[in-house]
Amino acid sequence: MQYQASVNKFSQPLVQQLLDNADKLRLGIEKLENGCTIIDAGIKVPGGLEAGRIITEICMGGLGTATISQSSYTANWPLTINIHASNPVLSCLGSQYAGWSLSHGKYYALGSGPARALATKLKDGSVEPVEELYKELEYRDSAAQTALVIENDALPPAEIIEKVAAACGVSPANLTIIVTPTSSLAGGVQVVGRVLEVAMHKAHALHFPLENIVDGSGSAPICPPHPNFVKAMGRTNDAILFAGQVHLFVKGSDEAAEKLAKELPSSTSKDYGKPFADIFKAYEYDFFKVDAMLFSPASVIVTAVESGKSFRAGKLDNALLDLSFGA
Repeated sequence: MQYQASVNKFSQPLVQQLLDNADKLRLGIEKLENGCTIIDAGIKVPGGLEAGRIITEICMGGLGTATISQSSYTANWPLTINIHASNPVLSCLGSQYAGWSLSHGKYYALGSGPARALATKLKDGSVEPVEELYKELEYRDSAAQTALVIENDALPPAEIIEKVAAACGVSPANLTIIVTPTSSLAGGVQVVGRVLEVAMHKAHALHFPLENIVDGSGSAPICPPHPNFVKAMGRTNDAILFAGQVHLFVKGSDEAAEKLAKELPSSTSKDYGKPFADIFKAYEYDFFKVDAMLFSPASVIVTAVESGKSFRAGKLDNALLDLSFGA
């Protein structure tokens, strides 16, 4: 990473914004005995779209913007989240990606957001990142305060909170954990707000040089919530798979840019073609059986900045989106 802005430094004002405006945003704030602050964005409180928008920017380490608007691209679902990151590799992979697996007893969750960039573990007598990805990014943040976003319908147990604080090298009093259930409005927004991140993650999986990704933006329709977890998760995924749009600006040859464009869309996956909830059920609810290449936007543009040429691939599928959102 040539430019190493602190994702914790830039996201802390946004965390404070949630705390200062909790009533306005309909959030629940709880200070635990160990000092950790828990922000409930949809379990016992309504939360809402605006809370989800701010949480999306926290997930992006304060290095990106999320705006909500109306769009005509998706015929029946105009409500849209628009994402831009000033440093998409660091913002999306170094912060937003839900790459930290956390479990205790029956509680399991994936952690995303700036705390990931602090988390370390001791292995063979040496300190290294909790996630291997950070070795590749050559990035590790340093901060006295941090925040972690958890997508779950229950608050994390004390053991997970203590584990997160210890891994990040902060006291629990300097840790904020934001919990967003998938079935909530805020939870839906912050998942669909990963439209650019899934493109970045797939580019990484395709072995495209991350240092050649200069800039990027994306958009996707905000899905209606659903009380059933599987359907709610399905809709958030389908918003990106069937109607997510991403534009990446890359360095390198036209051939490499064109190859990336052709391989990025979700329609290149063998599992593409029906709502995600149906795919998940067919695989007996085993997430790891789903083709990893499915998780990507529907339509992409890749611009080679050195030649000025742009390459397009994929398309939006309103029929599949209607099937998912209207079910």
